[in-house]
Amino acid sequence: MFEDQTFDTILQRMLDRVPTDIDKREGSIIYDALAPAAVELAQMYVELDLNANLRFADTATGDYLDKAIAWSGVTRKAATKTQLRGLFYDSANTLMDIPIGSRFAIGDVNYKAIARLALGDYRMEAETAGAAGNQTFGSLLPIDYINNLARAELTEVLIPGVYRETDASLYERYQERISKPITSGNRYQYEEWAREISGVGRAKAFPLWNGPGTVKVALLNNDMRSPSAAVVAAVQDYIDPTQDGMGNGTAPIGAVVTVVGAIEVSINISVSVTLASGATTSQVKTQLEAATKAYLASLAFTDSLVRYTRIQSLILDIPPVIDYTNLKVNGGTINIEIPADAVPVLGTVTVTAI
Repeated sequence: MFEDQTFDTILQRMLDRVPTDIDKREGSIIYDALAPAAVELAQMYVELDLNANLRFADTATGDYLDKAIAWSGVTRKAATKTQLRGLFYDSANTLMDIPIGSRFAIGDVNYKAIARLALGDYRMEAETAGAAGNQTFGSLLPIDYINNLARAELTEVLIPGVYRETDASLYERYQERISKPITSGNRYQYEEWAREISGVGRAKAFPLWNGPGTVKVALLNNDMRSPSAAVVAAVQDYIDPTQDGMGNGTAPIGAVVTVVGAIEVSINISVSVTLASGATTSQVKTQLEAATKAYLASLAFTDSLVRYTRIQSLILDIPPVIDYTNLKVNGGTINIEIPADAVPVLGTVTVTAI
């Protein structure tokens, strides 16, 4: 908006206002007096440009994006804490109970026992919100002393933690709200209800999937993969917990809703490549995996076709690859059709040198 208001432009405009019989050359008193002011004014125009962008949803970021879209009713999803299963053993290697609230640690993440599931089996919650606690399993180090406790371990994620919703995800939900007619329990409203739950990245509704009055909602997580069972259960409980058409959730009376995780369709790639000098197949494999993951994620619930030619271009875009041959995608050389309730995910990648 103010790109033309540069230091040189502003300074020249100021110098033009000085009488011509006064020395205005660089290094003169007038020049040196006006130059610092021109610098500050140029910076002011930069700040004005930035602040103007923060007023509009398509260019705003952070808290300014929240404010720009507040009128729509779409709000940013907060970070949530990971919940995991913890098992606790005594000196005889048998399961034992521990006090609720007992604290443990693995690495930099602390966990607290919040609920007893069975003898020696507890629901543990990370003290730090976000996805940091999702990947850590194994032996727990007790922070609080517990009599007769010999061993403690985390075994599985019950409810994955997620970071605060990103600007891109929030803006995508905002765009869906304003561009799709959401009203009276239509298909778009089911998708919006699903995406209100933390851990859901995208959702797709299928009306009349099992006869009149039935709706199926397929879910993806924030990584465009099938979400955990806990996330699916949370969405089911929010939209239609009883599945009897009585309207005990957000779904209207008469609708029986089934919530499922998207089916994952593995995309396996094998290719032979001619490499540049000094390059290795390991380097090519790493870059091809990253590029293919990004491509497949872009297709999630938006495009049902994994294109063979697109995989070809991904390979040729890898700098160490001079040429390739014998490219197979899922064992063939044709496009892969993905079902409407499924998502393509990267399977195996095999790269050999010619």
